[in-house]
Amino acid sequence: MTDNKLASRLYPTRIDLPADARSKIVVILNQTLAATSDLKSQSKQAHWNVKGTDFYQLHELFDEIAGELEEFIDLFAERITALGGYACGTVRMAAAGSILPEYPTEIIAGMEHVTALADRFGPYAKHLREAIDKTDELGDADTADLYTEVSRTIDKRLWFLDAHLQAAANTSANGGAPATAQNLDRAAVKV
Repeated sequence: MTDNKLASRLYPTRIDLPADARSKIVVILNQTLAATSDLKSQSKQAHWNVKGTDFYQLHELFDEIAGELEEFIDLFAERITALGGYACGTVRMAAAGSILPEYPTEIIAGMEHVTALADRFGPYAKHLREAIDKTDELGDADTADLYTEVSRTIDKRLWFLDAHLQAAANTSANGGAPATAQNLDRAAVKV
């Protein structure tokens, strides 16, 4: 994690939130900034390295996801500074402060990258929902609203990733047959 003194540093501001609350909110936001920067770089890692029959579609999807995350990075950093905080936004700060595991380097196939990203989007989405509650409890409805806005998009992206994996799992559970209601019922009986 980034130096806590740096992550909680405050400058004078006329925002009417108490300094103690702002300091705690800025720490939460800096943790999110680190995780968002890390998730963006991991999405680009998948974008650059994906191979296989779904290459083009996944290459484009991963790039689109990274672009959205870039916008969120800016929103979180600007909220930190609007609250009088110091945005810890370098790559090294992000690596030190991220809640996400390192991206696997041994994978190449499309579904392996989809799985790796889904495995990171899940904890990231949970972090966002927890931050909604924490910042709201600290009296900052605006930051809670920012987290809510980002959370909706991240949940949608997680749905997109999960949909690829659900289709692959259903096809494999049906011995290569397309997933149908009957096939899914039969697969459930086998379990």
